[in-house]
Amino acid sequence: MAVKRVGNKSEAFHREGQAWHCTSGLPSDITVEIGDMSFHLHKFPLLSRSGHLENRIAELSSGDGSTCVLQINDIPGGAKAFELVAKFCYGVKIELSPLNVVGLRCAAEYLQMTEDFGEGNLIAQTEVFLNEVFGNWEDTLKALKTCEEVLPFAEELHVLSRCINFLAMKACADTNLFNWPMSGSNSTQSAANTVVWNGIHSTIKPQPVGDDWWYEDVSFLSFFLYKRLIQAVELGGMKAEKIAGSVAFYAKKHLPLLNRQSNFKDTNPGSTISVPPEADQRVLLEEIVELLPNQKGVAQTMFLLRLLRTAIVLHASPSCRENLEKRIGAQLDQASLEDILIPNMGYSVETLYDIDCFQRILDHFMLIDQALSPPFIVEEGQSVDGAPSLTSMTMVANLVDAFLADVALDVNLKFPKFQSLAATIPDYARPLADGIYRAIDIYLKAHPWLTDSEREQICRLMNCQKLSLEASTHAAQNERLPLRVIVQVLFFEQLRLHTSISGWFFVSDNLENSHNPGDNLALTAQGRTTGIDEVMERVSGLEKECQTMRREIQKLVKTKRSWNIFCRRKPQQNGSKASKASCLKPPSPALENGQRDHENGEVGN
Repeated sequence: MAVKRVGNKSEAFHREGQAWHCTSGLPSDITVEIGDMSFHLHKFPLLSRSGHLENRIAELSSGDGSTCVLQINDIPGGAKAFELVAKFCYGVKIELSPLNVVGLRCAAEYLQMTEDFGEGNLIAQTEVFLNEVFGNWEDTLKALKTCEEVLPFAEELHVLSRCINFLAMKACADTNLFNWPMSGSNSTQSAANTVVWNGIHSTIKPQPVGDDWWYEDVSFLSFFLYKRLIQAVELGGMKAEKIAGSVAFYAKKHLPLLNRQSNFKDTNPGSTISVPPEADQRVLLEEIVELLPNQKGVAQTMFLLRLLRTAIVLHASPSCRENLEKRIGAQLDQASLEDILIPNMGYSVETLYDIDCFQRILDHFMLIDQALSPPFIVEEGQSVDGAPSLTSMTMVANLVDAFLADVALDVNLKFPKFQSLAATIPDYARPLADGIYRAIDIYLKAHPWLTDSEREQICRLMNCQKLSLEASTHAAQNERLPLRVIVQVLFFEQLRLHTSISGWFFVSDNLENSHNPGDNLALTAQGRTTGIDEVMERVSGLEKECQTMRREIQKLVKTKRSWNIFCRRKPQQNGSKASKASCLKPPSPALENGQRDHENGEVGN
């Protein structure tokens, strides 16, 4: 830390309680009162250095020689700064440091200690030392922290802006280009980088510093000063990613509730920072959200979701939560299931997790997709500037399906909310329907009281054609699904089997008609035979599975017919002809046709 010594006389002051006395031997003729502290001094050393004191002493002096009492409670820096000012006026040795130079500079300006009252006055001395301080990162940070004690004067004298501008310039500079010592004391760094071998001192090449080297240093600033610094580095052209990283670091350090919502580790476990009240944390969180850059993707989605959780816990303003939801929605494809499971903190808690909040986030994502996607269809992997690509849509679809499967176990989750959330994702975003099928199956199992109509509606959310072989087998044997859905699954599985066999026979015909050399003919025939054997083996397995499915369907049909026979017998006992005619109706043509088509398809295959 830089230090400058001013004056050459030995100590001439001593303190008695709340009073300072000069030990020059002459009786005091002026008393300066600042708050509870009083200074018993002499007029001449003061008025010879300060224009303000000269005018005040002239106003209060009387011809009777009595002691003049002067009150200057509004002096910047208070009694501590005036103590150094008084010693400077008496020529006593004082030390200027980054911790006191800002207060002394402001006090000197207030007391009008210009060069008109003596060469090398306090204003000039402090200005020279400030220029030295602004050449060192650590010293400038210390000086900046003291600006809050004399904030209006530091602003007026541009001391605060000079500190901010220097720190911003250093933070924006290319560390590889200038190779500056960035943080920490230079002596400590040099000692750590020096190795003694056989009595010879050698210096190790310093390790390169990363772009986040300044995050921790500025995190100790108050939010007012930190905000001014961030605005300065933004004007200096710093990348938004670096700014967002610094804001995230600052938030983790000053929002204890944010750390409870995440797995972030404190960079300084030994630090003892007092926990501020929740009201102060709420105000700070809202300010931090406003300070974050608006560009998409510069802040981690996980960090934004942690902020949203904390905002809900602290009951932040609706505008703050809406801002976070929009930011998260713009990059929802980068979120994980663990982060989007936001506990419900509302007053009327219906569900375990906040379904409405995730629905709003998903709606923001879909709005961006609809607004920025072109009218034509893009192929897989292609993307449009600013719009979610098909890949990101698929990632969000998988995320939604996983979310639905997790919250489906909640018995309080209403059918309209589940249906609305699942229907938000378009069908083209799901290459496979296994995820949504699993969520539907869990929901049906956890909500056995759903009506047949609701079961039909919820099953329309999945495309049976996109079910994998494993999911199709499970669905065909799932008693919780409506019969119509099971028939659809069987039909599409038979269709897929028929297409697969036809394709293999088409390939075999092409191989027979191809012009292969005589030496490779036997090898080609052998490969074709092996391929056909594999297909036939797969076909045999699928036929066995289809037969099992058929038996399950027949059981369901027999159950329904038995119920119809019971209905026919009951009207016979009552002797009602109308009911008898009603019960003797033939089975539903659609059901018989479905069974006949299924049997014909199996025989044909």
